Amino acid sequence: MKTIKDQEFGGERPLFASHGLRLENVTIHAGESALKACSDIEAVGCRFEGKYPFWHVDGFKVRDCLFTPGARAALWYSRGLEMTDTMVEAPKMFREMEDLSLTNVKIPDAQETLWHCRGIRLRDVKTENADYIFMHCSDIDIDRYEQHGNYSFQYCRNVVIRNSVLHTKDAFWNTENVTVYDSTIIGEYLGWHSRNLRLVNCRIGGTQPLCYAHGLVLENCTFDPDADLAFEDSELTADIKGNITSVKNPRSGRITADSIGEIIIDENILAPADCKITIR
Repeated sequence: MKTIKDQEFGGERPLFASHGLRLENVTIHAGESALKACSDIEAVGCRFEGKYPFWHVDGFKVRDCLFTPGARAALWYSRGLEMTDTMVEAPKMFREMEDLSLTNVKIPDAQETLWHCRGIRLRDVKTENADYIFMHCSDIDIDRYEQHGNYSFQYCRNVVIRNSVLHTKDAFWNTENVTVYDSTIIGEYLGWHSRNLRLVNCRIGGTQPLCYAHGLVLENCTFDPDADLAFEDSELTADIKGNITSVKNPRSGRITADSIGEIIIDENILAPADCKITIR
């Protein structure tokens, strides 16, 4: 593997179609597509300032690097990424990618990040301003993740999340086969129109959670006082620890809770309208 160390590059495609290349303490200045159409790339202690540095890359490792805001849309149409100990200030990262792993990565401007990606592994990742993150992604494995940003995980498939804190309105809309363990989810309108959403040992906050859901399962979960009007038109099996402020028109299944402040069943409930509600 060839090594380039302590150098600076700029302009358009300075390292185009490189293969078997290690970059150490390299700066990529303003320009475009510095490492486009490359493979087997390692970048350690590098700084990326130009647009689109990693497009159509097959197999690359990024460690202890910085992507400044100028490096927008830096990683698209690529596969086989291992990113560790890195600060990503650039917006709109990770699109149309496959097999990517992020460990100890911070993304302070994560709006419209991680779109149409497959095979995602996150460990100790923090995101801010993360509106519309994880749009249309699949096969996601997450542990120790912290997020602030709305409309997340929409249209995702096959997701497992553990030990995480999500501050996110409209999360998990139109998802399929999502399981969340030992996590906190705070945000309005959680999980609407989802299929096979399972929440285990989770804390849930925000109004009108988990409505219009199919195959919904909750195990040993707790609801904040503002998590009211829950489960409208949902098919579910729910075991809730503590109180639920209010439940409205669940379609079918079973709800068990320590207490429920208000159960609303009115003329708008949809068939089969046979959900069994039990207070312990």
